[in-house]
Amino acid sequence: MKNPWMSLWLSAANRAANRAAGTARGLWLAEARRQQRALAREMAKPARPRRKPAPKRGK
Repeated sequence: MKNPWMSLWLSAANRAANRAAGTARGLWLAEARRQQRALAREMAKPARPRRKPAPKRGK
């Protein structure tokens, strides 16, 4: 015979676990999107020319 109280408790526990997993996945995806946007912005910037080395002072 099934225990209705145990069933209710397990159902609630599963819902809570799934919410926590969903929240963690959402936070992880948001961070991944932020990093992708930052990389795209960095790649879209024009390349800066290299600085010429300072002339060496002779003896």
